[in-house]
Amino acid sequence: MNARAPFEINGEFIQPGEQRFVNLPIPRLNSSNQSSMPVQVLHTKKDGPRLFVSAAVHGDELNGIEIIRRLLLHKSLKRMRGTLVSVPIVNVYGVVNAARYMPDRRDLNRFFPGSEKGSLTARVANMFMTEVVKRCTHGIDLHTGAIHRTNLPQIRANLNDLETERLARAFGVPVMLNSAFRDGSLRECAANEGIPMLLYEAGEALRYDELSIRSGVKGILNVMRELGMLEAKKQSNKKPIEPFVAYKSQWLRAPETGMLRTTKSLGDSVNKDDILGYIDDPYRNTQHPIEALVRGVIIGRAQNPLVHEGDAVFHIARFQDDFDEVGEQVNSFNENYSDDLARDLEPSIV
Repeated sequence: MNARAPFEINGEFIQPGEQRFVNLPIPRLNSSNQSSMPVQVLHTKKDGPRLFVSAAVHGDELNGIEIIRRLLLHKSLKRMRGTLVSVPIVNVYGVVNAARYMPDRRDLNRFFPGSEKGSLTARVANMFMTEVVKRCTHGIDLHTGAIHRTNLPQIRANLNDLETERLARAFGVPVMLNSAFRDGSLRECAANEGIPMLLYEAGEALRYDELSIRSGVKGILNVMRELGMLEAKKQSNKKPIEPFVAYKSQWLRAPETGMLRTTKSLGDSVNKDDILGYIDDPYRNTQHPIEALVRGVIIGRAQNPLVHEGDAVFHIARFQDDFDEVGEQVNSFNENYSDDLARDLEPSIV
């Protein structure tokens, strides 16, 4: 049998059976300190898919950093086949400054595939596309909600592509959004290269969320099993998570300025006209109810009580399936992860 070829990245050749850290050079900080994008490559002797897992494309979205750290410690990787390329921090500048955007105030996830001679953001996007994405066959990008917003664990992907849809179902979260591509997004550019990619959304910016982290680690391992990179897991007595596809979602906005007081949580099923919370006016001692405009399941919610009229406060997904079943599946998902998932990982973050 022919030996597997080395994996090349940034001019370095990683031999079969080798695990190595590689620092991709990116423009210096304005303090003149050299900076780099950290990458860890596990290139096994056994042939298989080449999967990249990335996080912190938005510098304030931190859950993915911890997900990748735990993933790389997982004992099942000792029996892996193929190649795992892990990039825990893509937007190094943003993480240093606890900021979503790049130093030139651009959103990195709108500048792919980038350019060698473009803006700072374009150059970083080009480096990531050239040295990571184009060298892989599949990808998973890890995200959270924006600052002061939290998301129910969910997969966003082009579910019209059969390979992508297969991996999205394997990930094992209760909600999948058939999400259209956005110009300049990493998902769009990966698709243009023929690379199926999932986007995992869970939790909120600048916060660790244990359930989101655990389900992210487990989801990546599930995808690796589906790809044949890991051995299939033994059958469990627990009922597997059957994801539901949302055909549409919309944000419900604050009808007034004031203090947000919520009465519904992530994963709750709601009917049209249900009261989800109130906007209280501390100056006039009045309150304004927030009523659901559609029937669905809450997949995102504002966390900051301080809101202005028009602020997005509840994200509701609509399903063709019986939405009560979706709610039950969400509850089952939460219970499973609260009980004993990832017991072989480190103690929970509390």
